[in-house]
Amino acid sequence: MNMKPDGFRARATLKGVFAIVLWSSLALLALVTRDLPTFEVLAITFAIGSLASLLMPTAQPGFSARWRQPWAAFALTVVGLFGYHALYFVAFRFAPAVEVNLINYLWPLLIVVFAMLMPGASVNRWQIAGSLTGLSGVALMMTGGSGAELSARHLTGYGCAFAAALVWSSYSVLNRRFHAVPSSSLGASCMTVALLAALAHLAFETTVVPNVWQCAFLLLMGLGPVGIAFRLWDQGTKHGDLGVLGTLSYAAPVLSTLLLLLSGRAEAHWGQAVAIALLLLGAWFSVHLGRNRASGEPNPEQAR
Repeated sequence: MNMKPDGFRARATLKGVFAIVLWSSLALLALVTRDLPTFEVLAITFAIGSLASLLMPTAQPGFSARWRQPWAAFALTVVGLFGYHALYFVAFRFAPAVEVNLINYLWPLLIVVFAMLMPGASVNRWQIAGSLTGLSGVALMMTGGSGAELSARHLTGYGCAFAAALVWSSYSVLNRRFHAVPSSSLGASCMTVALLAALAHLAFETTVVPNVWQCAFLLLMGLGPVGIAFRLWDQGTKHGDLGVLGTLSYAAPVLSTLLLLLSGRAEAHWGQAVAIALLLLGAWFSVHLGRNRASGEPNPEQAR
């Protein structure tokens, strides 16, 4: 990708892109654990991700030092991580999966829109166009060209899906305000999310003991799409190009579908090929045509 030749910012953006790639594996991993209660899976994977953060290299020695952070940063991350997942999961209880996913995937576009409101914003019309192109590709892939059927009966589910998109996009953009907070502190937030998910599980679900294969995949989910990915996304949103990350986030559902196809767990249709083409076109709009934008970014401290 031909990003702006700003070494630090380009590396941070690339970390965010790696997070998107890791998230694309979540659907395949989740297939093995789909018989487990949702909040139980959330509690286990976030606990694994939190504990894994203690093993990652950091400039802050000691347990308390590496998790120390301002209360505002801690609250934002907890609300962002738990609020998004809780609303997303609840949405599926009240609305069909296709419509929920389509509404939920407004969050990459909202990241680009909200980033324009930030002081010194560097988002331009090409990144807006890239995000809209990516959204159209995802919509076509998810519906197979048949369109979504919205119904007044499912307004609660639609509202939760939109609220989830709003929470995640707001968190991703507001996280920029805490660029000086090291990413190692994310472990404390993930542990809090795990505790909240465990409480939700005990209140609303029945515990199911996972088998050996499910334990293995829960471990992979906790280390990858949760542990490493959220840390990379934290660094990307704090120091990278939000416009590019918002556009390229549409790669997650497309790559996820490709993995399901390769594993034989999904059937191919023409909409998937068109979706890939639209995603590549949107990425070209955002990365190539938007490369001459004025940055106006503050000099961030190095992510740790």
